[in-house]
Amino acid sequence: MSPTSTAAGGVVVDKIRNIAIIAHVDHGKTTLVDAMLQQTSVFRDQAQIDEAGVRVMDSNDQERERGITILAKNCAVMRDGVKINIIDTPGHADFGGEVERVLNMADGVLLVVDSVEGPKPQTRFVLDKALKRGMQCMVVVNKIDRPSARPDYVVDKTFDLFCDLDATDEQTDFKTIYASAINGIAGDTPDGLADDMGPLFDAIIKNIDPPVVESQEPAKLQALVANIDYDSFKGKLGVARVTAGAVKAGQAVALVQPGETPKKGKIGELFIFDNLGKKQVEEAKAGEVIMFSGMPDVMIGDTLVTNVAGEDPADPMTPIAIEQPTVRMTFGVNKSPLAGREGKFLTSRMIRDRLFKELDKNVALKVAETDSADRYEVSGRGQLHLTVLVETMRREGFELEIGPPSVIVKEIDGKKHEPVEKVEVRVPEEYSGAVIDMFNNRKGELLNMGLDEGDGGFSIIEYRIPTRGMIGIRSALLTATRGTAIIDSLFDSYQPVAGEIGGSEKGSLLAFSDGSANTFGIQGAQDRGNMFISPNDEVYKGMIVGVHQRPGDLEVNICKTKALTNMRSAGKDNYVGIVPPLELTLDGAVEYLSSDEILEVTPTKMRMAKNPDKWPAKKGKK
Repeated sequence: MSPTSTAAGGVVVDKIRNIAIIAHVDHGKTTLVDAMLQQTSVFRDQAQIDEAGVRVMDSNDQERERGITILAKNCAVMRDGVKINIIDTPGHADFGGEVERVLNMADGVLLVVDSVEGPKPQTRFVLDKALKRGMQCMVVVNKIDRPSARPDYVVDKTFDLFCDLDATDEQTDFKTIYASAINGIAGDTPDGLADDMGPLFDAIIKNIDPPVVESQEPAKLQALVANIDYDSFKGKLGVARVTAGAVKAGQAVALVQPGETPKKGKIGELFIFDNLGKKQVEEAKAGEVIMFSGMPDVMIGDTLVTNVAGEDPADPMTPIAIEQPTVRMTFGVNKSPLAGREGKFLTSRMIRDRLFKELDKNVALKVAETDSADRYEVSGRGQLHLTVLVETMRREGFELEIGPPSVIVKEIDGKKHEPVEKVEVRVPEEYSGAVIDMFNNRKGELLNMGLDEGDGGFSIIEYRIPTRGMIGIRSALLTATRGTAIIDSLFDSYQPVAGEIGGSEKGSLLAFSDGSANTFGIQGAQDRGNMFISPNDEVYKGMIVGVHQRPGDLEVNICKTKALTNMRSAGKDNYVGIVPPLELTLDGAVEYLSSDEILEVTPTKMRMAKNPDKWPAKKGKK
């Protein structure tokens, strides 16, 4: 049991601190958690540290490949007899739903800010959520070892951000720690760094308030479920913070939501977080973060209350309010002529079950039936939010037909309104004209423009632009700026529909017939544009095989073989003059899609095509 003391608001659990780590993408949250884990004897020795690798919290394959955090995760460390429950959160705006739901489990937040870039758009979004909940914040200026670090400027900008967000006087009087997470060092001043993360741990224990609970009596049990996990043996597991009362393994409990029928059952096994894993316990009291099994119907937003005979259960807590999705795509059965060759899961029932199962964990996602029995409409916070789901399903063995992304239009006071994003682009000065031109063509409104105070060679351009205009703009921006643009976007508000936005300046090259592409056919077609395919790739009529260099689509016969005569050998010039194909990524393919095109996704291949209505009927095997 955790030692406690009493305060005016209830019981103070002195030996626990619950913190969430929030920041803009790539400012070093996960690396900071790694450094904290390494310095609290979580790993036995250096060999175990090396085996765990860098960014040990990013355990998901896609997280490691993309270099971003997608799912919020819990871990816990012990320092000087105090248990610190840490929640690592995503920094990307598309995964903001993960941040919103886990803030319920924390009493304070560590706001991580890059020592050069300072606060960025996503910093504002997640900090606003924490401040509105009245949470105490601590600022960590990370990457202090960078040669161009400017800690004073960053702290001033962070203070301005707190003031802009109407923080209270207590919240604006935040403690600042300077750190280099990758080197595992921290200090109270930029020049006075210790040899380890000791100053950060001390500041957390001193400046983040311990949990204050009304009561630790078992009958008063209240625990809001903020996350769901799965175990192949134990089934569905709920993750919750015990707000009041106490809970025991094997106890009769109920899961309730306001206005709904309670789901009754019994706690199976009870766990608390311990280092990177979990530890089984018999009892957990208020202030602790728990994981429990035995309740197969548990959902995010449920409140765990007692169901012991003769005890009055507590009232359900208000479920977490999640911001609404802004972008949607259709997920359907793959109906292309090459369907069914690779995937394990092909039918609409399998796709439907998988999508609705995703809703258990992915609270910002919405799935709806459509007029077609084999197609579902999936809505999310942004294109990345949805493409991560597509990639996950592809790796699980699904074959899918994905429609182009479109925005969700709302009707407000009888007028149509569409989502608008606030975009910040950091780009070398010589490319700023191209960036401004691109945003203006997509109905963007210039908000601010100036030189980066830290690096005079870069311009910072801020725009407000319809989400419709942002679909497909990233790859075009990177091409126009030779890969130097850094683009950060954040949902701003709903505004009246801005009118027609110009489509792509280039059309597509389409396959003329079914068959296998060959070098002779590709050689003739590549004069018309850039190709997506290589020799011997199978194609079908209407499949997109390249980018046309002019507006409008063009059919090309890439299956055409060379007419042989006795004047030359058949294999003499097989691969002469073939330009390597463009590499097609999932994100790039989704951005490329026009309104009349679809993307076919299988476990190993991605193919784009014109709308399936134009496809020929599937022929039987010869």
